[in-house]
Amino acid sequence: MANTHNVTEFIFLGLSPNWEVQRVCFVIFLLLYVAIVLGNSLIVLTVLTSRSLGSPMYFFLSYLSFVEICYSSSTALKLISDLLAERKTIPWWGCMTQLFFLHFFGGAEIFLLTVMAYDRYVAICKPLNYTTIMNQQVCMVLVGMAWVGGFVHSLSQILLVFQLPFCGPNVIDHYFCDVLPLLQLACSDTLLIGLLIVANGGTLSVISFLVLLVSYMVILLHLRTRSSEGRRKALSTCGSHITVVMLFFVPCVFIYLRPSTTLPADKIVAVFYTVVTPLLNPVIYSLRNAEVKKAMKRLWTRTMKLGGT
Repeated sequence: MANTHNVTEFIFLGLSPNWEVQRVCFVIFLLLYVAIVLGNSLIVLTVLTSRSLGSPMYFFLSYLSFVEICYSSSTALKLISDLLAERKTIPWWGCMTQLFFLHFFGGAEIFLLTVMAYDRYVAICKPLNYTTIMNQQVCMVLVGMAWVGGFVHSLSQILLVFQLPFCGPNVIDHYFCDVLPLLQLACSDTLLIGLLIVANGGTLSVISFLVLLVSYMVILLHLRTRSSEGRRKALSTCGSHITVVMLFFVPCVFIYLRPSTTLPADKIVAVFYTVVTPLLNPVIYSLRNAEVKKAMKRLWTRTMKLGGT
């Protein structure tokens, strides 16, 4: 397909044309990316090494943290390197690769968040059958389905973009390759493909978001019969999930559930869901969860003892 296009590379305009602003952004985003990798890696390591975090909830949390690292890396690494480059280019195949992994990990995160909501529903609404329903095999299958769902979503997006002819303009007013900016460069009528992309990405985000909201509403209604202590613990856990869901889905719905047009605010919104949200997730889950904090302290203590021997 690449040989049938006159465009062999794309040029990013980036976040700002000001060189001083770019250098400041380089330092900021480098620190943010390091914090994303370290924070989410700490959660993965804590869950893997702690016996007290052996429940399905933390099993899914470890996978979510791993996905966050990969999801952020699909855009942040290129952004950071481009902030020091005078000419911000990406080959056609590199653009398609970035687009694929962006939607692959983004789709996997959507399905993982849905799985985590189902886990909380079973734990709170069917506590006596929780260990039977959410056994290890079921958890592995659910995680596998999240990966497959992300792959199918991404593959459908990339196949739609592959059909677009690029025969002239190659300047993308963004800092990474995404479907909507690429639609603006296509030298053909993109109405049908644009609607299909909205139906795929936007509808997936909206439906998943509504399913999550309904599931948490059911959980909250069920909590009315619990003791005050039981409600407090359940609300603390669900509060973390709801916060993460809102931080991820609201920007995604804003970007992908509209016609194939780009807005000046798109870059800022994209920074939020590709950098800020992956950074906040480990903070939200660790600060609002006493068990995670205790497990992290034990991990730190063991590490210090090993370092001192």
